[in-house]
Amino acid sequence: MADPELQLVERRIRSPDFPTPGVLFRDISPVLKDPASFRAAIGLLARHLKVTHGRIDYIAGECRVAASRAPLPPRAPRAELEIQKDALEPGQRVVVVDDLLATGGTMHAACELLGRLQAEVLECVSLVELTSLKGREKLAPVPFFSLLQYE
Repeated sequence: MADPELQLVERRIRSPDFPTPGVLFRDISPVLKDPASFRAAIGLLARHLKVTHGRIDYIAGECRVAASRAPLPPRAPRAELEIQKDALEPGQRVVVVDDLLATGGTMHAACELLGRLQAEVLECVSLVELTSLKGREKLAPVPFFSLLQYE
């Protein structure tokens, strides 16, 4: 039987017919709004990371306020991220976290940026992975873990 916490998170993922009919958008905002499923998602990811890596110095992720974002153009050809040049010390152990892995562009850019700071990227993790887009392959050789996978 599946983990009850994972089932709770999965039940909160919304899949509206968006942006066009037949394309399912995986929306995690109901997870963020529900304290029990949010706590479950954080707990599941934390347990995975503790078992897999032990010590982690930093968690790196894209920051948004109240899950707001500018609309994405139909074809967004690049991922642009920034970090303060003194945010990390060389050799510090970092995990990259994002809500969803699609093509892998944002996580790949984060790994490259952290590499320029000489951080050790231990793993990339997300709540949701869209497996048909093969974003995991773009992250290699950095390991990747997701709580939920959708085609």
